[in-house]
Amino acid sequence: MKAVAWMTAAGVLSWACIAAAAGGRANPEVLYGMLGPLAVVAVSWIVVERVYAARPEAVFGIMLAGMVLKLMFFAAYAFVMLRMLGLRPIPFVVSFTSYFVVLHNLEALFMKRLFTSEC
Repeated sequence: MKAVAWMTAAGVLSWACIAAAAGGRANPEVLYGMLGPLAVVAVSWIVVERVYAARPEAVFGIMLAGMVLKLMFFAAYAFVMLRMLGLRPIPFVVSFTSYFVVLHNLEALFMKRLFTSEC
């Protein structure tokens, strides 16, 4: 759970800094660009951590299934944000892409630590 707290803190702190620097010109797009990837990596991390504790050999299958679910979620999320909420595309896509890359890299670092901690 520490990993989720770190990822959440990093996301919220960076969003607050961007919102303060941009003076509202970047919101709500930057916020929504952060929330989707943050929710996904938090759920993904919790699932992988629990599966690894119970059955380490099942982690690959869970991660593969998770990737498919992530693709479907992100497609629906982007559609809802851009078409239904009418967010401005450029700030949302830049924010979404940036948070997606950074948060998934953080998750990968935490997974490396989890997988190598028992060696």
